[in-house]
Amino acid sequence: MNQGKYVFAQLMDLINHKEFTKYVDKYGGNYCVRNFTCWHQFLCMSFGQLTNRESLRDTVVCLQAHDHKLYHMGLTKGVSKSTLADANEKRDWRIYADFAQVLINQARPLCQGDQEMSIELDNVVYALDATTIELCLDVFWWAKFRKHKAAVKLHTLLDVKCEIPCFIHITDGTVHDVNVLDIIEFEADAFYVMDRGYIDWKRLYKIHLAGAYFVIRAKDNLAFERIYSQKVEKSTGLRCDQTIRLTGHYAVKHYP
Repeated sequence: MNQGKYVFAQLMDLINHKEFTKYVDKYGGNYCVRNFTCWHQFLCMSFGQLTNRESLRDTVVCLQAHDHKLYHMGLTKGVSKSTLADANEKRDWRIYADFAQVLINQARPLCQGDQEMSIELDNVVYALDATTIELCLDVFWWAKFRKHKAAVKLHTLLDVKCEIPCFIHITDGTVHDVNVLDIIEFEADAFYVMDRGYIDWKRLYKIHLAGAYFVIRAKDNLAFERIYSQKVEKSTGLRCDQTIRLTGHYAVKHYP
């Protein structure tokens, strides 16, 4: 007979319940709620994620199969699929978005220094990219992307050193990747690595003004002039190291 805590309960003990309650109160998550609180919702969704459940129904069935263990897992009783679905639909998502940032800030220092990059570079390095997730148009009619296709776009800012996403934003599939630069708060002295799809000189200049740096692939038609060149060791793979000045009309205007 098990005499100690279940693994799930031990993991949930690492969560700061008071910190979670602060965001629940901020957005009124438990307003007019009798039994199934935001904390119970969080436990159910965390259980589904950690046990690799494929749907809400799968999560609920698995919890019901272990009904006699729920109390020791932190859940007072089982939950129905409709109750969990209603909570996910109606409760303010910002509760969990804000609390996720708290957990990310706790986890990042624990993983720093695990990568070889930290030996050569002290600065924080972020990789920014977006991916389009195709959906069924008949089910996700609100996410129309093409004539016969639905999709959403997932924008992710990844801390390269600790391999933890620090910023996640979901938009309509038709939103261009570069628009996410308008809502990211850039960190001074950090490096942001992006693909050429993020070239927008007005937005990139905001990174410069924030005291941060960006690494980005140039487009083939980039108009510029070389001011001077630095010597490079080509055996390392570097082709050149040049200081340049933009010459395009709008590029000069937006990135002076």
